[in-house]
Amino acid sequence: MKKKKLYTAINVTAFLLPALLLFVGVLIFPIIMSGVYSLYDWNGIGAKEFILFDNYKELFTSKNLRFMKALVNSLLLAFFSVFIQLPISLGLALTLGKGRKGERFFLSVFFAPVLISTVVIGQLWLKMYNPDYGIINMAIRLITGNPDFGPIWLGDPKLALGAAFVPILWQYVGYHMLLMYAGVKSVPVELREAAMLDGASQGQVNRYVVIPCMKGILKVSVIFAVTGSLKSFDLIYVLTNGGPFKATEVPSIIMIRELFIGGKYGMGSTIAVMLIVLCFAFALIINRIFKQED
Repeated sequence: MKKKKLYTAINVTAFLLPALLLFVGVLIFPIIMSGVYSLYDWNGIGAKEFILFDNYKELFTSKNLRFMKALVNSLLLAFFSVFIQLPISLGLALTLGKGRKGERFFLSVFFAPVLISTVVIGQLWLKMYNPDYGIINMAIRLITGNPDFGPIWLGDPKLALGAAFVPILWQYVGYHMLLMYAGVKSVPVELREAAMLDGASQGQVNRYVVIPCMKGILKVSVIFAVTGSLKSFDLIYVLTNGGPFKATEVPSIIMIRELFIGGKYGMGSTIAVMLIVLCFAFALIINRIFKQED
């Protein structure tokens, strides 16, 4: 019996070891090295100067509010993702989950933006936002009858942040919708039918039966929305590159500039570590909130 258990343990270890080594090598080891580099003043080539936590102090001092402003932008995106993007996704999931005609077609249509390259989406929205021939300004001119209407959506510091958020929210509505759609379909039909037999309306069935059964999926969607907002980079980089006047800058853009343009590997690694810590912290907080609700 002992030999059989030992043989099983060896087999399990042999099967898990390649995945474990890959996980450690691709994820854990880079995180550890980023933490180590964040304690140095280093340009990536020359000698390292050990400065302990000076990089972290610089991020949060009054002399350098750039990171804090960028972090506020990411938190605003997280707020809009949770309170605008996810409700839209939930509404679509509940609607399509009823088994309407053309259900598969609409699932494919709403999920299509997730499959398109972010760079392509950025270029499409750049054309749409163009103040001269963009479809958005043209439509507003047609509706209002004002031929002089032409705000520079991505060039005005007051409008750029909101304009840059719209494509991000639009791109991932279908992603969260598909997660929630799977949750809606997993709710037993008997529960819905029992509630309707008791006189519940469709809205009450969704509120008191379907949504409570989807709390696990909702928690995952909220975590993905918040952590994805904190890590946002590609679409904002394509649309505005953090401009104008750093109005749309997010921490990831600062990190790239510090690393590859400024040659400050220590500071770039510090920002990377802060993003990792923030993502884990928000994931734990969201998990705790959903546990308390349960």
